[in-house]
Amino acid sequence: MDSTQPTTLDAAAVAATPGAQRRVLVVEDDATIADAIAARLRAEGFQVRTAGDGPAAVETAASWQPDLLVLDVMLPGYDGLEVCRRVQASRPVPVLMLTARDDETDMLVGLGVGADDYMTKPFSLRELVARVHVLLRRVERATIAARDPRGANMQLGDLEIDNAQRRVRVRGADVHLTPTEFDLLVCLAQQPRAVLSREQLLAEVWDWADASGTRTVDSHVKALRRKIGAERIRTVHGVGYALETPTP
Repeated sequence: MDSTQPTTLDAAAVAATPGAQRRVLVVEDDATIADAIAARLRAEGFQVRTAGDGPAAVETAASWQPDLLVLDVMLPGYDGLEVCRRVQASRPVPVLMLTARDDETDMLVGLGVGADDYMTKPFSLRELVARVHVLLRRVERATIAARDPRGANMQLGDLEIDNAQRRVRVRGADVHLTPTEFDLLVCLAQQPRAVLSREQLLAEVWDWADASGTRTVDSHVKALRRKIGAERIRTVHGVGYALETPTP
């Protein structure tokens, strides 16, 4: 973990959104890493608690009600995937997952159980803090949008997107999406059939744009396809993705 490595995110955008006493639960069994993350987040103005195993993480999340989890995959008791399942089942909360291996299968499994973003160890503390800010800003925007009576629904064939309630239905059945997956779907649905580049999606959904982050887009698209149907999102190789819609 390198606390001096330059971040790929926009530092100005990070500075514009202070911690403002938001609560972050850091779940990591390596005390050195946990303490380093906690210290950096506290310096940004966050309230931070740590947990070193799965059961403690679930208990703390239930009693303390954090605004975000920084969650390692490999934990004693039960792993981070199970922690994510249990926490999300009782209360939706954004999750930044930490993985020890740069393995796409692990990333897809993590996204599938409700994680919103992931980072592979070793990582930059500056970038971790930036990702935390981005996730919380998106939650704030979603809360504001949900209160806006002008939020219109989008109907694309048998795919229905309810912006106000942030709900998605396919053939009348509810589909559970993470906040990131919902924002990604809305971004594609706002320009149906138009090809959006990975860089465009990073800028609009994640609030940052850098070629090194395009794999993040690919992994989230794969997770989204599993939930709404692979045929609905078309890949344009070397460019990006488009949401397919029924022919009028």
